[in-house]
This record gives sequence, C-alpha cells and structure tokens, in this order.
Amino acid sequence: MIRGKAGGLEIVFSGRPFADAYEELLTRLREGASFYRGTQATVSFDRTPSADDLQRVAIALGGAGIAWDGAYALEEATSPAALGRPSAERSVQLSDAAKSLVADFAGARSDLKQRRHRGPRRKIEAASLVALAERPAPPSAEPNVLYHRGTLRGGQSLANVGHVVIVGDVNPGAELVAGGDILVFGALRGVAHAGAQGDRSARVYALALEPTQLRIATTIAAGMERTGLLVPEEAFLDGDRITIVAAGDIPHVRSRAENL
Repeated sequence: MIRGKAGGLEIVFSGRPFADAYEELLTRLREGASFYRGTQATVSFDRTPSADDLQRVAIALGGAGIAWDGAYALEEATSPAALGRPSAERSVQLSDAAKSLVADFAGARSDLKQRRHRGPRRKIEAASLVALAERPAPPSAEPNVLYHRGTLRGGQSLANVGHVVIVGDVNPGAELVAGGDILVFGALRGVAHAGAQGDRSARVYALALEPTQLRIATTIAAGMERTGLLVPEEAFLDGDRITIVAAGDIPHVRSRAENL
C-alpha cells in the first residue's frame, strides 16, 4: 500500500508475502514515476524484514527518486483495520551496499538540481566571435559523376550538376546536359551541353565527336562537320570559339562558334 501523509508517503508491507508486495511496489513506482520523484517516505512492515528485503526496498525507492532514511515501523496487526496504527519505531542498519546506493541516488539528485539551476550558460568573448566569422569555409565537395552504360536513343536525355559519363553511343535526338565535363565512350551524335552552369573550363570528350549541337557554358557551335571516323576528340572553349582537338594531332578548328 502506498498512501500520502503529512510530509510525504507511507509505504506499508502487510497481509501478503513480501515478494508479491515488492513486485506491486515496483509496478506502482514505474506507473507514477513523475508523481513520486522527489518525495520523502516512511516504511512499515507487519513483520520484521530481513536485511535483504530492506536493501531491495532501498534500491527501489532510490531508483524512483524517493528519499528514505532506512528507518521502518512494525505494524501491531495484519488486518486492514490495524494498518496505520504505528508501534514503536526503531532504526536499523542497512548493509554497506544499500547505504552506498541511497547515498549515490541522493547525490545524483542534488547534482542534477544544481546543474539545472545554473543552466548550460557560457560567455563567448567578442574575439572568439570574430575568429568564428573569419574561419574559412570548408572546401566544397568535388562534382559528382553520373555514369550511364548503354546507348542513349533519340528523345532520351540525361542531366547532372557534375560530370556525365556515357559508355555507349548518343544517337541523334538524345540530349546530355552537365555542369562539368561530358565523356562519351562511343559516338556522340546528339546534343551535348557541358559547363551548363557557366563553367567555361568544361570539356566534351567522345570517340566520335559528331554532335547535332554542341554547347560549352554560353557558347554554341553550329555547322559541325562530320569526319565519319572513330577518332577520339575533345572540345573546349578557346576564347569565344569552340575548338576541337583530335587526339595526337595539332589543335584545329572544326566548327564555327557563336555566343548565345
């Protein structure tokens, strides 16, 4: 039985085996954890408890945040009518383990109360704020790569904020858009736009560079001639013109470029 009384709680073990009453006590303490925490308690038994029983009670009450000094009262009778009529009280000595637990719980509650009162406050000097403001930003991550394996047919399109890599052909009517470079391990015969976010250093690579339209940043190439040869080539911006370089050859202009 757990009942309120002046100054705290009264916990009574009476009329049933201690093990059963103890289990009920644990259940009630769990159900009303917030209600019981921080209260004081007195404990009564209908028969003299063993040292082990007292230690278990101390652990249960300490874990629930209930203060108990270890003293208890023996009830004069076990009937419900007799409950609450205190007999002579006597103090008992808890085991060293029980005393340690009671002290630990009390100390933890006191420390928590003090830390809550103080709060996690910390003064930051003006110099520290300036140092934080002047701290360089972390380096940006390298552009990611969109990898596609297979032929890109007419009407299909791929776009990526980083690089685009195609292992296969890009047929007429297909479109590639990349914030970085475009690499095609095959024939590029569709539309390709590298450096779509304004990167003039972006390049387009292909084993057969024969696009219907080629763009790098804001420059667009028109009048592309087709060689019909599988010769690895790369296209890049040279001033305001798109220049195509054949692998192992001297750079040469294969297309006319116009600013958009």
